[in-house]
Amino acid sequence: MFDFFKKKPAPSPTEPQAAPVAQEVAPSPEPEKTLSWTERLKQGLSKTRKQLSSQLAGLFGGGKIDAEVYEELETILLTSDVGVGATQHLLDDIKGRVKRQNLDDTVQLKAALKDALTDLLLPLEKPLETGTHKPFIIMLAGVNGAGKTTTIGKLAKYYQAQGKSVLIAAGDTFRAAAREQLQVWGERNNVHVVAQSSGDPAAVMFDAINSAIAKNIDIVLADTAGRLPTQMHLMDEIAKVKRVMGKAMPGAPHEVLLVLDANTGQNAVSQVKIFDDALGVTGLVLSKLDGTAKGGVIAAIAQARPIPIRFIGVGESIDDLRPFKTNEFVDAMFE
Repeated sequence: MFDFFKKKPAPSPTEPQAAPVAQEVAPSPEPEKTLSWTERLKQGLSKTRKQLSSQLAGLFGGGKIDAEVYEELETILLTSDVGVGATQHLLDDIKGRVKRQNLDDTVQLKAALKDALTDLLLPLEKPLETGTHKPFIIMLAGVNGAGKTTTIGKLAKYYQAQGKSVLIAAGDTFRAAAREQLQVWGERNNVHVVAQSSGDPAAVMFDAINSAIAKNIDIVLADTAGRLPTQMHLMDEIAKVKRVMGKAMPGAPHEVLLVLDANTGQNAVSQVKIFDDALGVTGLVLSKLDGTAKGGVIAAIAQARPIPIRFIGVGESIDDLRPFKTNEFVDAMFE
């Protein structure tokens, strides 16, 4: 027994010795590259950019600017969710530039298109100023699935990074999952969430605002139940919630943010009109630009109802929500 402890005889001189086996060393994993915001924005709008590039490459490849070129450009804009009204606006603008600048070759049209789009979107670039009131009450609205709950979590992180204190009001008492999601976001960001397991959403808002005043909170993010714009009785209900907020603090809410799923295309324009008529929307958040979205819907919104786009979201990461900047957005849409 215990033979494995016995000394083994040395190999005979004539016996060939096996070469030592080289140990394979696994390569060290490359550190994951952290993308800048500009890179993430370009990545999020890659579908829009690829579609535009493939279509515009032939159109802007050189040649005379004529009616046929404008007709083809019109088709490209319409299929990019720019919408009829905004497409006509952009075409009229481009034609004016061609005439004023004596452009005669389609190669020059790309710059004219970018400039026209920039001028259309620039009025929407108005960062949200929250220093006018304390607490500053932000009411969020939108249809179910637009990304409202995720946006609230990202906004909480965004304002905390600026050194502001945040409180979340879980006003969607109709959907238990929404309340639970917000509580998870609250725990993740160390933010207090005011919620009720049942009851009137207006009462939740009233309690949350009074709590924020008592605790000297900077920002209140107030969630509301998802609403279909066609459900007018429910739209009336959310308008009542807004009125109650004004009773808790005169002038509240100070911002009504409508969260839009960029993948809904022209439906986003309809949602803006109906929610604005019911609530007086003061700002927009365009979410999910990393999906199948065609970024041209922003142009459609700018032409139909030019409400400031406060933030855009290009992913699921907590940092993937930033203030809208026209030049960054337009550059990300084109190669």
